[in-house]
Amino acid sequence: METSLKTTPLHSSHISLGAKMVPFAGYDMPVQYSSGITSEHHSVRSEAGLFDVSHMGEFFVSGPDSCRFLQFLTTNDISALSVGQCQYTLLCQDDGGILDDLLIYKKDHGYMLVVNAARKETDWNWLLRFVNDFEVKLIDRSEEIGLVALQGPKSQEIVEALTEINLDQIRYYHFVESEVGGIAATISRTGYTGEDGFEFYVDSGSVVTLWGKLLDSGVAHGLKPAGLGSRDSLRLEVGFALYGNDLDELHTPLESGLNWLVKWDTGDFVGREALLRQKSEGLPEKLITIILDQKGFPRPGYAIMCDGLEVGKVTSGTVSPSLGVGIAMGYVPGELAKSDASFGVKIRDQTIPSTCIKPPFYRKGSVRR
Repeated sequence: METSLKTTPLHSSHISLGAKMVPFAGYDMPVQYSSGITSEHHSVRSEAGLFDVSHMGEFFVSGPDSCRFLQFLTTNDISALSVGQCQYTLLCQDDGGILDDLLIYKKDHGYMLVVNAARKETDWNWLLRFVNDFEVKLIDRSEEIGLVALQGPKSQEIVEALTEINLDQIRYYHFVESEVGGIAATISRTGYTGEDGFEFYVDSGSVVTLWGKLLDSGVAHGLKPAGLGSRDSLRLEVGFALYGNDLDELHTPLESGLNWLVKWDTGDFVGREALLRQKSEGLPEKLITIILDQKGFPRPGYAIMCDGLEVGKVTSGTVSPSLGVGIAMGYVPGELAKSDASFGVKIRDQTIPSTCIKPPFYRKGSVRR
Protein backbone atom coordinates (compact mmCIF):
# COMPACT_ATOMS: atom_id res chain seq x y z
CA MET A 1 0.00 0.00 0.00
CA GLU A 2 1.47 3.33 -1.10
CA THR A 3 1.82 6.12 1.41
CA SER A 4 0.91 9.53 0.06
CA LEU A 5 3.68 12.10 0.15
CA LYS A 6 3.46 15.12 2.39
CA THR A 7 3.94 18.59 0.97
CA THR A 8 5.36 21.82 2.37
CA PRO A 9 3.36 25.08 2.24
CA LEU A 10 5.51 26.08 -0.77
CA HIS A 11 4.49 23.11 -2.93
CA SER A 12 2.33 25.17 -5.30
CA SER A 13 5.09 27.76 -5.61
CA HIS A 14 7.51 25.07 -6.73
CA ILE A 15 5.07 23.78 -9.34
CA SER A 16 4.47 27.28 -10.71
CA LEU A 17 8.24 27.79 -11.02
CA GLY A 18 8.55 24.65 -13.14
CA ALA A 19 10.27 22.50 -10.52
CA LYS A 20 10.88 18.82 -11.04
CA MET A 21 9.44 17.15 -7.95
CA VAL A 22 10.76 13.97 -6.32
CA PRO A 23 10.03 12.01 -3.13
CA PHE A 24 12.39 12.91 -0.28
CA ALA A 25 12.01 11.98 3.40
CA GLY A 26 8.30 11.39 2.87
CA TYR A 27 7.75 14.74 1.13
CA ASP A 28 7.20 15.79 -2.47
CA MET A 29 10.18 18.14 -2.88
CA PRO A 30 11.84 20.08 -5.74
CA VAL A 31 15.06 18.43 -6.94
CA GLN A 32 15.66 21.20 -9.48
CA TYR A 33 14.00 24.06 -11.33
CA SER A 34 14.06 24.91 -15.03
CA SER A 35 17.64 26.24 -14.97
CA GLY A 36 18.99 22.87 -13.81
CA ILE A 37 21.11 21.59 -10.93
CA THR A 38 24.47 22.83 -12.21
CA SER A 39 23.17 26.33 -12.85
CA GLU A 40 21.58 26.48 -9.40
CA HIS A 41 24.82 25.26 -7.85
CA HIS A 42 26.89 27.97 -9.54
CA SER A 43 24.33 30.62 -8.58
CA VAL A 44 24.77 29.76 -4.90
CA ARG A 45 28.55 29.87 -5.21
CA SER A 46 28.61 33.22 -7.06
CA GLU A 47 25.31 35.00 -6.27
CA ALA A 48 22.55 33.32 -4.26
CA GLY A 49 20.03 30.50 -4.17
CA LEU A 50 16.76 30.07 -2.25
CA PHE A 51 15.86 26.68 -0.77
CA ASP A 52 12.63 25.36 0.74
CA VAL A 53 13.56 23.37 3.85
CA SER A 54 10.14 23.47 5.51
CA HIS A 55 10.16 19.67 5.71
CA MET A 56 12.61 19.87 8.63
CA GLY A 57 11.30 19.36 12.15
CA GLU A 58 11.22 21.87 15.00
CA PHE A 59 10.89 20.70 18.60
CA PHE A 60 10.78 23.10 21.55
CA VAL A 61 12.15 22.25 24.99
CA SER A 62 11.45 24.40 28.05
CA GLY A 63 11.38 24.06 31.82
CA PRO A 64 13.85 24.19 34.72
CA ASP A 65 15.76 21.09 33.56
CA SER A 66 15.85 21.92 29.84
CA CYS A 67 19.62 22.50 29.73
CA ARG A 68 20.37 19.40 31.80
CA PHE A 69 17.96 17.34 29.67
CA LEU A 70 19.65 18.33 26.41
CA GLN A 71 23.13 17.98 27.92
CA PHE A 72 22.30 14.37 28.71
CA LEU A 73 20.82 13.59 25.30
CA THR A 74 23.31 15.34 23.00
CA THR A 75 27.07 15.10 22.57
CA ASN A 76 28.07 18.77 22.35
CA ASP A 77 28.19 21.22 25.27
CA ILE A 78 24.76 22.83 25.40
CA SER A 79 25.73 24.79 28.52
CA ALA A 80 28.15 26.86 26.42
CA LEU A 81 25.28 28.49 24.51
CA SER A 82 24.06 32.02 25.22
CA VAL A 83 20.66 33.32 24.13
CA GLY A 84 20.94 34.11 20.42
CA GLN A 85 23.38 31.30 19.67
CA CYS A 86 22.85 27.94 18.00
CA GLN A 87 24.91 24.78 17.97
CA TYR A 88 25.48 21.79 15.73
CA THR A 89 25.24 18.56 17.72
CA LEU A 90 24.25 14.89 17.68
CA LEU A 91 21.74 12.53 19.25
CA CYS A 92 23.31 9.13 19.90
CA GLN A 93 22.03 5.72 20.95
CA ASP A 94 23.38 3.85 23.96
CA ASP A 95 25.86 2.07 21.67
CA GLY A 96 27.11 5.39 20.28
CA GLY A 97 25.38 5.08 16.90
CA ILE A 98 24.10 8.38 15.53
CA LEU A 99 20.33 8.83 15.73
CA ASP A 100 20.45 12.25 14.08
CA ASP A 101 22.50 15.38 13.55
CA LEU A 102 20.68 18.57 14.48
CA LEU A 103 20.84 22.25 15.38
CA ILE A 104 19.88 23.57 18.81
CA TYR A 105 18.90 27.23 19.25
CA LYS A 106 18.96 28.85 22.68
CA LYS A 107 15.98 31.19 22.91
CA ASP A 108 14.77 33.45 25.72
CA HIS A 109 12.57 30.79 27.29
CA GLY A 110 14.06 27.49 26.22
CA TYR A 111 15.51 25.74 23.21
CA MET A 112 14.49 24.95 19.63
CA LEU A 113 15.76 21.69 18.12
CA VAL A 114 15.88 21.50 14.32
CA VAL A 115 15.94 17.87 13.18
CA ASN A 116 16.10 16.09 9.85
CA ALA A 117 12.77 15.47 8.14
CA ALA A 118 13.25 11.70 7.85
CA ARG A 119 14.11 11.46 11.56
CA LYS A 120 11.30 13.52 13.09
CA GLU A 121 9.30 10.60 14.45
CA THR A 122 12.40 8.70 15.62
CA ASP A 123 13.87 11.75 17.35
CA TRP A 124 10.59 12.72 18.99
CA ASN A 125 10.07 9.22 20.38
CA TRP A 126 13.67 9.16 21.62
CA LEU A 127 13.17 12.42 23.54
CA LEU A 128 9.96 11.06 25.05
CA ARG A 129 11.87 8.06 26.44
CA PHE A 130 13.72 10.36 28.84
CA VAL A 131 11.29 13.21 29.45
CA ASN A 132 9.85 11.83 32.69
CA ASP A 133 13.29 11.93 34.33
CA PHE A 134 13.49 15.72 33.95
CA GLU A 135 11.30 18.72 34.64
CA VAL A 136 10.82 19.77 31.04
CA LYS A 137 8.08 20.41 28.52
CA LEU A 138 8.31 19.25 24.90
CA ILE A 139 6.31 20.71 22.01
CA ASP A 140 6.46 19.59 18.38
CA ARG A 141 5.85 22.66 16.19
CA SER A 142 7.07 21.14 12.92
CA GLU A 143 3.74 21.67 11.15
CA GLU A 144 3.44 25.26 12.40
CA ILE A 145 6.81 26.49 11.16
CA GLY A 146 8.00 27.17 7.62
CA LEU A 147 11.73 27.33 6.88
CA VAL A 148 13.57 28.78 3.90
CA ALA A 149 17.33 29.09 3.40
CA LEU A 150 18.91 31.92 1.43
CA GLN A 151 22.49 30.97 0.58
CA GLY A 152 25.29 32.65 -1.33
CA PRO A 153 27.63 35.68 -1.24
CA LYS A 154 24.82 38.06 -2.26
CA SER A 155 22.49 36.88 0.51
CA GLN A 156 23.03 39.82 2.83
CA GLU A 157 22.36 42.39 0.10
CA ILE A 158 19.10 40.63 -0.72
CA VAL A 159 17.91 40.58 2.89
CA GLU A 160 19.00 44.15 3.65
CA ALA A 161 16.27 45.45 1.35
CA LEU A 162 13.66 43.66 3.46
CA THR A 163 14.70 44.40 7.04
CA GLU A 164 15.82 47.26 9.25
CA ILE A 165 18.16 45.22 11.43
CA ASN A 166 21.94 45.41 11.06
CA LEU A 167 22.77 42.02 9.57
CA ASP A 168 26.49 42.52 10.24
CA GLN A 169 25.67 42.01 13.91
CA ILE A 170 24.46 38.46 13.28
CA ARG A 171 27.57 36.30 13.42
CA TYR A 172 27.90 32.75 12.11
CA TYR A 173 25.76 30.35 14.16
CA HIS A 174 23.92 33.24 15.81
CA PHE A 175 20.34 34.44 15.31
CA VAL A 176 17.91 37.25 16.11
CA GLU A 177 14.15 37.50 16.44
CA SER A 178 12.98 40.25 14.08
CA GLU A 179 11.06 40.86 10.85
CA VAL A 180 11.82 40.24 7.19
CA GLY A 181 9.49 41.85 4.69
CA GLY A 182 7.14 42.64 7.58
CA ILE A 183 7.00 38.98 8.63
CA ALA A 184 8.07 37.91 12.13
CA ALA A 185 11.02 35.55 11.81
CA THR A 186 13.89 33.87 13.55
CA ILE A 187 16.79 35.00 11.35
CA SER A 188 19.74 32.63 11.64
CA ARG A 189 23.17 32.98 10.02
CA THR A 190 23.50 29.28 9.24
CA GLY A 191 23.36 27.01 6.22
CA TYR A 192 24.36 23.78 4.53
CA THR A 193 26.33 25.05 1.53
CA GLY A 194 29.61 26.54 2.72
CA GLU A 195 28.44 29.99 1.64
CA ASP A 196 27.28 32.94 3.67
CA GLY A 197 23.54 33.01 4.14
CA PHE A 198 20.50 33.03 6.36
CA GLU A 199 17.79 30.61 7.39
CA PHE A 200 14.36 32.05 8.20
CA TYR A 201 11.94 30.33 10.58
CA VAL A 202 8.46 31.78 10.16
CA ASP A 203 4.85 30.85 10.74
CA SER A 204 3.89 28.28 8.09
CA GLY A 205 1.07 30.55 6.94
CA SER A 206 3.59 33.29 6.08
CA VAL A 207 6.28 31.28 4.33
CA VAL A 208 4.78 31.65 0.83
CA THR A 209 4.76 35.44 1.21
CA LEU A 210 8.34 35.45 2.49
CA TRP A 211 9.48 33.19 -0.37
CA GLY A 212 8.00 35.60 -2.91
CA LYS A 213 9.50 38.69 -1.28
CA LEU A 214 12.96 37.14 -1.17
CA LEU A 215 12.75 36.10 -4.83
CA ASP A 216 11.63 39.61 -5.81
CA SER A 217 14.40 41.25 -3.79
CA GLY A 218 16.94 38.90 -5.33
CA VAL A 219 16.14 39.57 -9.00
CA ALA A 220 18.82 42.26 -9.27
CA HIS A 221 21.36 39.99 -7.55
CA GLY A 222 21.00 36.87 -9.69
CA LEU A 223 19.02 34.89 -7.12
CA LYS A 224 17.56 31.58 -8.27
CA PRO A 225 15.28 29.09 -6.56
CA ALA A 226 17.34 25.98 -5.84
CA GLY A 227 16.39 22.37 -5.20
CA LEU A 228 17.65 19.26 -3.48
CA GLY A 229 20.08 18.43 -6.28
CA SER A 230 22.22 21.53 -5.88
CA ARG A 231 21.84 21.44 -2.11
CA ASP A 232 23.43 18.00 -2.19
CA SER A 233 26.35 18.91 -4.46
CA LEU A 234 27.00 22.12 -2.51
CA ARG A 235 27.14 20.37 0.87
CA LEU A 236 29.30 17.55 -0.47
CA GLU A 237 31.86 19.98 -1.89
CA VAL A 238 32.42 21.42 1.59
CA GLY A 239 32.46 18.03 3.29
CA PHE A 240 29.13 18.24 5.13
CA ALA A 241 27.70 14.82 5.92
CA LEU A 242 24.10 13.85 5.08
CA TYR A 243 22.08 11.75 7.50
CA GLY A 244 20.92 8.54 5.86
CA ASN A 245 23.92 8.53 3.51
CA ASP A 246 27.05 9.38 5.50
CA LEU A 247 25.60 9.27 9.01
CA ASP A 248 23.45 6.52 10.48
CA GLU A 249 22.74 4.41 13.56
CA LEU A 250 25.47 1.93 12.60
CA HIS A 251 28.29 4.46 12.86
CA THR A 252 29.45 6.62 15.74
CA PRO A 253 30.59 10.26 15.74
CA LEU A 254 34.18 9.03 16.03
CA GLU A 255 33.85 6.88 12.91
CA SER A 256 32.02 9.67 11.08
CA GLY A 257 34.73 12.28 11.64
CA LEU A 258 32.51 14.23 14.03
CA ASN A 259 34.58 13.65 17.15
CA TRP A 260 34.82 17.45 17.50
CA LEU A 261 31.13 17.37 18.42
CA VAL A 262 31.76 15.06 21.38
CA LYS A 263 32.58 16.96 24.57
CA TRP A 264 33.89 14.51 27.16
CA ASP A 265 33.88 16.90 30.13
CA THR A 266 30.15 17.68 30.23
CA GLY A 267 29.26 14.77 32.47
CA ASP A 268 27.32 11.69 31.49
CA PHE A 269 25.44 11.63 28.19
CA VAL A 270 23.73 8.92 26.19
CA GLY A 271 26.36 6.87 24.36
CA ARG A 272 29.33 8.21 26.34
CA GLU A 273 30.55 4.87 27.69
CA ALA A 274 30.37 3.21 24.28
CA LEU A 275 32.25 6.09 22.67
CA LEU A 276 34.95 6.04 25.33
CA ARG A 277 35.37 2.31 24.76
CA GLN A 278 35.65 2.81 21.00
CA LYS A 279 38.10 5.67 21.47
CA SER A 280 40.31 3.35 23.53
CA GLU A 281 39.99 0.22 21.38
CA GLY A 282 40.19 1.88 17.94
CA LEU A 283 37.74 2.60 15.14
CA PRO A 284 36.32 -0.33 13.14
CA GLU A 285 35.52 2.04 10.25
CA LYS A 286 36.18 5.65 9.32
CA LEU A 287 34.38 8.00 6.95
CA ILE A 288 36.83 9.31 4.37
CA THR A 289 36.66 11.96 1.66
CA ILE A 290 38.21 10.98 -1.65
CA ILE A 291 38.87 12.80 -4.89
CA LEU A 292 39.08 10.90 -8.18
CA ASP A 293 42.41 11.22 -9.98
CA GLN A 294 40.79 10.52 -13.35
CA LYS A 295 37.45 11.23 -15.01
CA GLY A 296 34.53 9.41 -13.41
CA PHE A 297 31.20 9.87 -11.65
CA PRO A 298 31.20 8.21 -8.20
CA ARG A 299 27.70 7.32 -7.05
CA PRO A 300 26.39 6.03 -3.71
CA GLY A 301 26.82 2.27 -3.47
CA TYR A 302 29.88 2.08 -5.73
CA ALA A 303 32.71 -0.03 -4.32
CA ILE A 304 35.78 1.60 -2.78
CA MET A 305 38.84 -0.51 -3.64
CA CYS A 306 42.27 -0.92 -2.08
CA ASP A 307 44.96 -3.28 -3.42
CA GLY A 308 42.39 -5.00 -5.60
CA LEU A 309 39.95 -5.67 -2.78
CA GLU A 310 36.63 -4.00 -1.98
CA VAL A 311 37.07 -2.23 1.36
CA GLY A 312 33.98 -0.01 1.48
CA LYS A 313 31.12 1.68 -0.32
CA VAL A 314 30.60 5.24 -1.52
CA THR A 315 27.98 6.89 0.69
CA SER A 316 27.82 10.22 -1.20
CA GLY A 317 29.36 11.08 -4.55
CA THR A 318 29.13 13.39 -7.54
CA VAL A 319 31.18 15.29 -10.07
CA SER A 320 31.88 18.60 -8.36
CA PRO A 321 30.37 21.46 -10.41
CA SER A 322 32.89 23.87 -8.88
CA LEU A 323 36.00 21.72 -9.34
CA GLY A 324 35.10 19.55 -12.32
CA VAL A 325 36.32 16.31 -10.71
CA GLY A 326 34.68 13.35 -9.03
CA ILE A 327 34.37 13.62 -5.24
CA ALA A 328 32.99 11.16 -2.73
CA MET A 329 32.61 10.04 0.86
CA GLY A 330 32.55 6.50 2.15
CA TYR A 331 33.46 4.21 5.04
CA VAL A 332 36.61 2.08 4.99
CA PRO A 333 38.38 0.09 7.73
CA GLY A 334 39.85 2.43 10.32
CA GLU A 335 43.44 1.35 9.73
CA LEU A 336 43.20 2.36 6.03
CA ALA A 337 41.80 5.84 6.64
CA LYS A 338 44.90 7.96 6.21
CA SER A 339 45.30 11.28 4.45
CA ASP A 340 46.90 10.90 0.99
CA ALA A 341 46.16 7.16 1.01
CA SER A 342 45.42 5.67 -2.41
CA PHE A 343 42.09 4.03 -3.17
CA GLY A 344 39.99 3.26 -6.21
CA VAL A 345 36.31 3.70 -6.99
CA LYS A 346 34.82 0.93 -9.13
CA ILE A 347 32.68 2.50 -11.84
CA ARG A 348 31.16 -0.15 -14.09
CA ASP A 349 34.10 -2.39 -15.02
CA GLN A 350 36.83 0.15 -14.29
CA THR A 351 38.56 1.07 -11.04
CA ILE A 352 39.27 4.80 -11.05
CA PRO A 353 42.36 5.80 -9.00
CA SER A 354 41.41 8.08 -6.11
CA THR A 355 43.14 9.86 -3.23
CA CYS A 356 41.98 10.35 0.35
CA ILE A 357 42.13 14.04 1.28
CA LYS A 358 41.28 16.15 4.28
CA PRO A 359 37.91 17.91 3.75
CA PRO A 360 36.61 20.19 2.43
CA PHE A 361 37.02 19.66 -1.30
CA TYR A 362 35.99 23.26 -2.03
CA ARG A 363 37.68 25.95 0.07
CA LYS A 364 36.55 29.26 -1.42
CA GLY A 365 33.13 29.62 0.23
CA SER A 366 31.90 32.98 1.50
CA VAL A 367 30.67 31.70 4.88
CA ARG A 368 31.52 34.12 7.70
CA ARG A 369 33.04 32.22 10.61
